Amino acid sequence: MSNPRHLRKRHRRSPVPLLLLAVFVLAAVYAGIRCLFRAPEQKQELPPDQPVSSETDAASGAEDAAQEALRSHLERKADFYTILVSGVDDGNGGSDTNILVAVDAATSYIYGVSIPRDTKAVFNGKSHKINAAYNIGGMKKLAEVVSDQLGIPVDYTVLVDLRGFEALVDAIGGVNFTVPVDMDYDDPVQDLHIHFTKGTQHLSGADALKVVRFRHNNDGTGYGSEDLGRMQTQQNFLKAVAKQTLTVSNLTKVDSFVKIFQKYVETDLSLGNLAWLGREAITIGAENIDFSTLPGDWKSPYIYLDQEETLALVNQYLNPYVEDRTAADLHIPG
Repeated sequence: MSNPRHLRKRHRRSPVPLLLLAVFVLAAVYAGIRCLFRAPEQKQELPPDQPVSSETDAASGAEDAAQEALRSHLERKADFYTILVSGVDDGNGGSDTNILVAVDAATSYIYGVSIPRDTKAVFNGKSHKINAAYNIGGMKKLAEVVSDQLGIPVDYTVLVDLRGFEALVDAIGGVNFTVPVDMDYDDPVQDLHIHFTKGTQHLSGADALKVVRFRHNNDGTGYGSEDLGRMQTQQNFLKAVAKQTLTVSNLTKVDSFVKIFQKYVETDLSLGNLAWLGREAITIGAENIDFSTLPGDWKSPYIYLDQEETLALVNQYLNPYVEDRTAADLHIPG
């Protein structure tokens, strides 16, 4: 897949939703204090039984079979939830970073899939880049669009403000991270200056934000594929933060996490939800947290998802249902 550099002239702000990991940690502390160990309620409910009004037993039997097939197709796995985590760029272009996180407590893994912001989506009767859904209807609309495309429910949402990114990294004392390429970029208009040498470094919150915003150098070198390379760096940084955040030593910083959470995060997860998720995240551990990106091809002005590969990824990592999803469940525009 290619992503022409001339289409990305400036480094717009791109926060990575790291606060979800801090939420898990502080929620685990809440759980210990308040004993709120319960699973989140499932938002997806099976359709109620409908009265059968057919005139023949055969028709009635067929309708019963159809209802049973539908119920079976919508049967949920135990302790499996999806959370859409998004970062906003100060209102300059929708949700700039979107990761659909699957939490499977039954088999002990957390898997995040980055959704490229230029992914084609059709809603309100028109074609859009998927991140435009946030500008049109906030997290509710964005979750609706993501759910429709991937054929699975979005159980909960988490919205993170840009400044929370820096605050979290600073709260955990910075992060040791291997910068993947030499970074030399200056944009006087935004007063943005990114200068890092390839290799392992200890990054403060401000430095980390620059690293995950980086797309290419002023001379055009860098990743070779701007947004794809940047998403890979973001995912690797998330792993590094998870490894450092999900430790007993950071539980002593709960007061800082609480303040950051209250100031920079909007979510429909309740305290009980967070308590359960926090306990599970600590139990699962950073080594069982992984990431990938929805597969697709760039054809200006959109990224078109590969329907076959996307369906396989959904069923392997994101599907909260017992039955595999089929191509008919997904609505991926061509």
